[in-house]
Amino acid sequence: MPVKPWKLILVTLGFASTLTACGGGGDSNQAASTPASTSTPASTTSGTTSGTTSGTSTGPSADEIVAAHNSWRSAVGVPALAYSDTLAASAQAWADNLKTTKNCAMTHSGGPTGENLYWAGAWSNGPAQTITPKQVVDTWGSEKANYDYASNSCAAGKSCGHYTQVVWKNTTSVGCGMAICDSPKNQVWVCQYLAAGNYTGQKPY
Repeated sequence: MPVKPWKLILVTLGFASTLTACGGGGDSNQAASTPASTSTPASTTSGTTSGTTSGTSTGPSADEIVAAHNSWRSAVGVPALAYSDTLAASAQAWADNLKTTKNCAMTHSGGPTGENLYWAGAWSNGPAQTITPKQVVDTWGSEKANYDYASNSCAAGKSCGHYTQVVWKNTTSVGCGMAICDSPKNQVWVCQYLAAGNYTGQKPY
């Protein structure tokens, strides 16, 4: 009988805005996506895995993170992001903290950066899912379908703040980290952004 992964969950943080999935106050309105089948994780891609699928703290591939973000950004004509080792170190430290103190449950750092979070549960027979940086960023980017540019708002009952942070024009740099917990082997991904996006009353581009 095929094993099943737990559902994927993602949240975003920016300054207080109607576009964020959870606002700057840190409430926990979470968007979930159901696995596409009983035998594979949702939105499985054929890309290479990050360097942390064994549970180490080496961090996701910078090139893959940047390429995935810039694919969404180029589609709306905003400048490409650069990878920040400083942001990556901060994001990795927070992912490690969530592993140590929260068993990989998602909680925002509350820092001055923009921040997107992503969570994936272990397979039901124990191993961690293989999640790629592209898969993480594309999950956030898929919220484009929920965003109405004319009204600068999300569709009713939907989240779009992860997407708007990914494509926020004034954001220039990104850095990411991830951690896999020991039991169960859930995983949490953290991407941090400067300048932060999702300001109330401003469009992303």
